[in-house]
Amino acid sequence: MTADALKISDIAKARGSAEPEYRVMPHNEEVEQALLGALLVNNRALEKVSEFLKHEHFYNPVHGRIYGAIVTFVERGQDASPITLKNYFEKDQDLSHVGGGQYLADLAAHVISVVNVEDYGRTIYELHLRRALVTLGEEVVNEAYDHTVEDSAKLQIERTERRLFDLATAGDFKGGFTHIGNSLTNAIKQAQLAYEKEGSITGVTTGLTDIDRKLGGFQNSDLLILAGRPSMGKTALATNMAFKAASRYFETGGKEGAVVGFFSLEMSAEQLSARILADATSISSDRIRRGEVSDTDFGKFVHASQDISQMPLFIDDTPGLTIAAIRTRARRLKRQHNLGLLVIDYLQLASGGGRGGQDNRVQEISEITRGLKGIAKELNIPVLALSQLSRAVESRDNKRPQLSDLRESGSIEQDADVVMFVYREEYYLEREEPAQGQNQSQEKFNEDHAHWRQRLENCHNVAECIIAKQRHGPIGTVKLQFEGEFTRFSNLANYTVENNE
Repeated sequence: MTADALKISDIAKARGSAEPEYRVMPHNEEVEQALLGALLVNNRALEKVSEFLKHEHFYNPVHGRIYGAIVTFVERGQDASPITLKNYFEKDQDLSHVGGGQYLADLAAHVISVVNVEDYGRTIYELHLRRALVTLGEEVVNEAYDHTVEDSAKLQIERTERRLFDLATAGDFKGGFTHIGNSLTNAIKQAQLAYEKEGSITGVTTGLTDIDRKLGGFQNSDLLILAGRPSMGKTALATNMAFKAASRYFETGGKEGAVVGFFSLEMSAEQLSARILADATSISSDRIRRGEVSDTDFGKFVHASQDISQMPLFIDDTPGLTIAAIRTRARRLKRQHNLGLLVIDYLQLASGGGRGGQDNRVQEISEITRGLKGIAKELNIPVLALSQLSRAVESRDNKRPQLSDLRESGSIEQDADVVMFVYREEYYLEREEPAQGQNQSQEKFNEDHAHWRQRLENCHNVAECIIAKQRHGPIGTVKLQFEGEFTRFSNLANYTVENNE
């Protein structure tokens, strides 16, 4: 007898058993048999379990094959009974060791009732999830022991968390039809909230009165796109909105506003924080960056930073995140801090997770926008994603953006509930100062230059938020005040919202 055999023998004796014990994967053969028998007796019972139960969820592979055959027959409109399935399994070697075709008849013969079919199905699925958890645990342990430079512990943790969430959500049976009465009740509650709240805002506030009035705030489960050409201020506007929503949440003790998660794929967390600090202190972000601050300014920093640090605003500046990683981290923030608004700056810097080059970039953007819309619906929060515009804008005389200017516009426009553009005429006018031509008179030049100065003065510090698409309301343009030195957007005094119903 070998040393290993002696050790095993000793362990068995110590446990009072002739052989060593081992654990069997969670399963219940009787429940699987009872479910299959009930389905063979009454095919209509399949309606109660087919939405969530698949053949691979059975522990016994033979039972899984029988269930798959029943589903196939029923979907074809055929009767799935021991007689009709007998020929199907007559030469099946896997079924021969349990009695062949006779096994199907035995399953049906021992059925007492089909009332408990749904309970049987849920039990089978529950045991499948437990087996999947065991397998996942073993894989996590093995991966943790396997040291590789490319696969860090942090990446393994993130991957494990994603797989756990996927496993958890895969067993969600809450889908299906809802009676209109329930939907109407929820709609009336929303209307009541709008009636009771000042400003008729039911969603997450942006801190900008005219945009809130136009959209009703950012609505839960909506994907909102905020797009613009470089230097238009889309990051500044998104940052302002995120900060206002977080500060409102803090000021009202969670009654209004939202806990905000900000994925900054372009700027670092420090740069983003500096912008927020410039907005809060009215000290130029350029002066902050160069360190040109006085003692008084420094005192403002300290006071403002104490207030800002209490706001529920979380920044993740990890570059090149995949949509799967964004989903995982958003779920975590929802679980830990009750996330209420998600901002992504910007979606072209995210990755779909698949392989490929420029040729299928449009497909990858489609995957990203579908993923973001899925996050909005799953977590029941608004998701604000920033987007670049194509260079086609620059080639037009009228440079106000339109839906066709969205890069990879098909999927973005289709998946978004709201599409907004940031446009600043001042940016373009500053670069169009008239120059006197050789054959142009001084009088004509002075006239053109005066006209240019007048136009520049009219649009000085004025930005437009063009709402080009809104599923739940009108489109139109909202004018805002923009102070570039503080990277601040605010309400424009004495302004009426332009509607385009």
